[in-house]
Amino acid sequence: MEENKQKSIHDILPLDLIHIILLRIPVKHLGRLRCVSKLWHSLISDPDFAESHLHLSLAPTHACIYRKVSTESYLVHLEEVFNGDNYQVKEVSFPFKKQPPSKFRVMGSCRGFVLLHQEPHFFVVWNPLTGFSKRVSYSWLNILHRSKGRYFYFPGNAILYGFGYDATRDDYLVVVAWKDSNCQLLDCLSLRTNSWINLDAALPKRFGFCLWESEGLFLNGSIHWLPYSLKHYSEGLLIFDLKERSFSKMSLPEQLIMGGPATFVILGGCLALYFQDYVEGNTHIWVMKEYRVHSSWTLYVIPCLEFEPLCLSNGSDIIALDSILAGPLKFAKYNIRGELLQHFTRPAHLPHNIYKYGSYLVYTESLLLLPSDSKQG
Repeated sequence: MEENKQKSIHDILPLDLIHIILLRIPVKHLGRLRCVSKLWHSLISDPDFAESHLHLSLAPTHACIYRKVSTESYLVHLEEVFNGDNYQVKEVSFPFKKQPPSKFRVMGSCRGFVLLHQEPHFFVVWNPLTGFSKRVSYSWLNILHRSKGRYFYFPGNAILYGFGYDATRDDYLVVVAWKDSNCQLLDCLSLRTNSWINLDAALPKRFGFCLWESEGLFLNGSIHWLPYSLKHYSEGLLIFDLKERSFSKMSLPEQLIMGGPATFVILGGCLALYFQDYVEGNTHIWVMKEYRVHSSWTLYVIPCLEFEPLCLSNGSDIIALDSILAGPLKFAKYNIRGELLQHFTRPAHLPHNIYKYGSYLVYTESLLLLPSDSKQG
């Protein structure tokens, strides 16, 4: 007598194949798939799986947080807004126990984590996808003892700052460069140990911090800063390697120096800069396709002014904030030939000026935990 047993997916597919399939599923769906079985929950919750998924996912999920005021913020999944008319922009709450404080800033993102700063001396590391957050209280006393000043205000007194990850030490770092009297000082806060590390020895002699924009972008194990004005573009990008704890520079495309003040972004895992050509009515986007290979700087021209690239979709299509066209249009997708593919209209339930008068942050979603938390049962 044959037994009519319904086979589970684990009886049909080997574990290694299930693991490979899960690695290719968009990260936003994995939370629901944890509920399929104890085995899937164990696989997806493994910190090593989260790390692998960040690097191997075929379709990284780009999210954008728009903050209009302290209590009014919205989350947009940039690839999804073009999938149909039913997409809903979601209101999002920052990870504060009480109402968001009036004085807090979004400082940057790294590997799915968003870094917030709350006065007077708190960082909050937040993963919006998982809901995980960690409040880090810090003290400036250990860095003020070698200065002549009695007070340091972050970020106001920081000449340069950046948020990044040191893979060799499995540690997230907040790097801060500042000036006291005639001395230039460099420190970084380890989020693993909640302690400051003196990096003054990494500073080259006669080093002019003030030549670069204050906020840096993390990519390939380093934090990068763009010169703040055209006359300093010949200095190139400033780079701080978090593993080697050393500075270097990278040349910008020569044509950019003759263009206009640029904005610094990460597109498709590549360094990119863009600026508006008000004479031709275009936006010029320079992308370094191969990291640190100067000849790989490639120019794309988009026939739209006030075009702010946010991320790449399908590996090459550019999703951008478009605030120049009439009506409620806010997002647009162009291919690299400069052809408009799609646009996204603001949902009726949102304030008409949410994008125009707010600030925003684009980040790549992940399932990662902070190193000190990933070892907890």
